[in-house]
Amino acid sequence: METIIGTIAGILTSVSMIPQLIKVLKEKDVENLSWGMIAVLLTGVSLWVVYGIMKDELPIVLSNGFSVLVNTTLLIYYFRYKNK
Repeated sequence: METIIGTIAGILTSVSMIPQLIKVLKEKDVENLSWGMIAVLLTGVSLWVVYGIMKDELPIVLSNGFSVLVNTTLLIYYFRYKNK
């Protein structure tokens, strides 16, 4: 049961920023985003990946690894669109 709950939690938190990323890609507008928030979140999920590797917990590594990918992409587009 713990693994199921952890997996569901990981999936939900991993996909939580996808709607924001889609909105940014469609509108090319990042005025209401905070790059600092994205950077802090990116740091946190990156540390979760390291923790998951240290604990040999694949669900933690995979879900947070996906979050790293999404948030890195969001941060890249933030800086790409911020002056447009």
